[in-house]
Order: sequence, then structure tokens, then C-alpha cells
Amino acid sequence: MTTHAVALVWFRRDLRLTDNPALQHALEHARHIVPVYVHAPEEEAPWQAGAASRWWLHHSLAALDGSLRKHGSRLVLRQDSSTAALLALAKQTGATLVCCNALYEPATLKRDALVRRALDAKGIELAALHGNVLVPPERVKTAGGTPYRVFTPFLRALQKEAARIEKLSKAPRKIPSTTQWPDGIELARLELIPLIAWDTGIAAAWKPGEATALQRVRQFERRAIHGYIEGRDQPGIDGTSRLSPHLHFGEVGPRQVYVALSSGSAQSEVQRKKFLSELGWREFAHHLLYHYPHTPEQPLDARFARIRWSRDKRRLEAWQRGRTGIPIVDAGMRELWRTGWMHNRVRMIVASLLTKNLHIDWRVGARWFWDTLVDADLANNTLGWQWVAGCGADAAPYFRIFNPVLQSQRFDTDGDYIRRHVPELARLPTRWLHEPWAAPPDALRTAGLVLGRDYPLPIVDLKLSREEALRSYRAALEPKRQRKG
Repeated sequence: MTTHAVALVWFRRDLRLTDNPALQHALEHARHIVPVYVHAPEEEAPWQAGAASRWWLHHSLAALDGSLRKHGSRLVLRQDSSTAALLALAKQTGATLVCCNALYEPATLKRDALVRRALDAKGIELAALHGNVLVPPERVKTAGGTPYRVFTPFLRALQKEAARIEKLSKAPRKIPSTTQWPDGIELARLELIPLIAWDTGIAAAWKPGEATALQRVRQFERRAIHGYIEGRDQPGIDGTSRLSPHLHFGEVGPRQVYVALSSGSAQSEVQRKKFLSELGWREFAHHLLYHYPHTPEQPLDARFARIRWSRDKRRLEAWQRGRTGIPIVDAGMRELWRTGWMHNRVRMIVASLLTKNLHIDWRVGARWFWDTLVDADLANNTLGWQWVAGCGADAAPYFRIFNPVLQSQRFDTDGDYIRRHVPELARLPTRWLHEPWAAPPDALRTAGLVLGRDYPLPIVDLKLSREEALRSYRAALEPKRQRKG
């Protein structure tokens, strides 16, 4: 099967050795392997990685290099255009094969097409495998051959394709190196981690790398999956997988997660199916972005382009900093700022407040998440924000507006999440914790709390802003109906 003397394995967002189709293809078709990472953030414009993602990338690359060294190899880092770097490496090593796992964002698709043409011109083969999704997004289509825009039928079609997943490949015992070893730059030269140490909270919350990702899968499989349905919406407990950043950077592959959680006891079957459907949402996000590449910047439902959004910078900054005066929202935004992550239920709540109550453009929120999330993923981020705003595929209807107080009372009933992230409210009785503005003076005094000084009053009236949002949405989305009325 070996046909090439040397192959480059072009690592991107697949920073692992286990079940890495690109690495496996190179091992099967070449005698010597050179692992490569090319840092070219400008090629992903306008969605270059945000600060939190760059932090994760630094530590994930370090972990990958450590793993490669244990297997007789090492990671070659280059900072150049992908085309220039790969051509130079191929010339230096004599490589005639470049292996990678396909990416599906608009900018990366364009970049990879340019790379392919440049390599072809030099007689170098580019093998693009599928290691970042369960099923390539172009493969899942409706009976009419069109993309899906509703999740449930998409999931059924996806499950049929996923059932054909072949046996996963193990990490190689040894990666054969070449005598023509190329030079590279030091990881610090990429300047991915901050000069000012704002990352203390993120570093305390996360440990990037394949070893941690695999450990998290095993822990979730053994413990949390059995109470997943009950716990997934409760931000105060560890009821979710927390695999999203590991999946985004490819420290674990979706096929590995799917296979690990597809079998188990009969008692856990319902729980496992629910989690696998959530993995299906990740696939749906990539499906939508691939077929509708304009959606990071424009609503899928074109009617939403008529909406006039607020430009209130004061309210936006209060939302960003967790100073809205609405505890569940502030808890989520502070968790995000400190740890680079936010519970999914809370993501929906804070997004609803921004787009519906504050009437600020969903794209502004998406940009903030993009810079602050360690799991910032263009497909998932776009789907999530368009879903809440009501302008995406299978989205929540525009008139669905989350009531953050009711959401907080239902999903953070004991107030553990709020107390953890908004400590100035910790002494307030749970009855008033979700809406401190409604607390009687005695309760506030006992808690040592002065609203407007120790904790802000709400920046928006939830009831009035909901009514204003509905009027604004109706005027933009139902103009004919408005004229007839």
C-alpha cells in the first residue's frame, strides 16, 4: 500500500493521534511522516481565533508535540501562508503527499482549494480525509437532494449515515521519522498566550490536550451520562460533558465520542440517545454553515435583515461584564469571562436577553462569544445565535422570549450557580435570589445588600422590553399584516 517516501500530516483542528484519519492515511501510504502545524490566522478572516481560543490552541499544540515525541516524532511549526509553508516543507523533505482532515468553514474551504491547486502544480498529492465531523456535510441531503433546514429529519438521516462508521484507528505505537527533518519555530513565537495574565481562571478550569479529552469521555460515559437528561439543563452541577473545546480543537474526534456512547446498559439507553442527539446538533451546525456560508454575517431568514437593532453601548457593556442586574444573566457572563465557557442553558438565556430585551444585534453577541469562549466554533456559534434570535434554521420563533427569572427559578432552583458567580448576592435568601429587585427591604438589609451600590438594579424592564421587542419584530417580519391591520 505504501506509495510515497515522505508524507506531511497537516494538523489543523484535529490535534490528536487516536482515530485521526489524516495521520492513519499517511501511515498507510508513506514510509516516513512529518507532522506539521502552519499558523496562518489571516487565512480564516474575518473569523480569526479569539483570545480564549488562542490560549487553548497554545496548550493543545504543546500537548500534541509532547505526544508525538513519545511516539518518536515531533511537531514542526511554521508561520507563513499555508501554501508557501507546505510547498517549502515538501521541497525540504521530499514529501509527495500531504494529508489533512477537511474543514468546512467558508474561509478554510477557499484556502484549501488554493492549497490543492498549488500542490497539484508541483505534482504533490493532497489527501483530505473526514475526521472533524461524523459525516461530511455534503453527504446528508433530503430526498430531493437539498440541504436540511429542520433538525429532526436531519438527525434521522445523520443516524443512518453514522451507523456505517468503520472501526476507529488507534494511536500508532511509533511514527516513522525522516532523515531530512525540517526546521520549525518555537511555539512561543506564535504569541498565542497573553502577555498580561488574564488567563488565570481559564487555566484553573481547563487542561487542553488529547489525554484530558479522552479522560473526560471516559468519565462522562461512566458517570454523568446516566443522569444526563436530568442534569444537562442545571448550570449549578456538572451535568454536561464539557467536551466542546476538546471537540473543536480535535483533541477527541466526534466518531470516538459517538462510538463510546452508542453502547451501554439498557437503563442508560434513553440518556445516551439524548446526548447523541446533542452531538447531532453539532453536525447540523456544520451542515448549515457548509450549505449556507453567508450565515455568520447574515440571517438565514432574510426577513430579519429588515430589523433595526439598538446601538446602546452602555447596555451592551453591562451585558458583557455581567452587570445587568439580572442574576442568572450576570452569573453566565461572569462565568464566561473567568473560565472561557458558559453552560448551554445559560447561553440561551443571555442571548435571549441581548437580542430580545436589549434588542441588540445577534451578530454583536456572536462576536463577543467568539472572542471569549474556549470552544468558539463558527458553525456552533452561528447556529446558536441565529436559533435564539429566531432567524436561523429550525429556530425558536421570534416571539419566544426567555424570561430569565423563570428560567433561573426552574434550572438553578437552589441558586448554587448564581451564588458561585455573583458572590455579592450569596447571603440573599433563595426566594429573592433570582430577582433581588423584588426583595423586601428587610431581606436586603439582612443580606448586607444595597441595590444600585453593591449590585446593579436591572438595566431593562423585562416585561416592557418584551412587549417592545414583539412590536419591533412584528413590524419588520409581518409588514403586510401590519398594513392590513
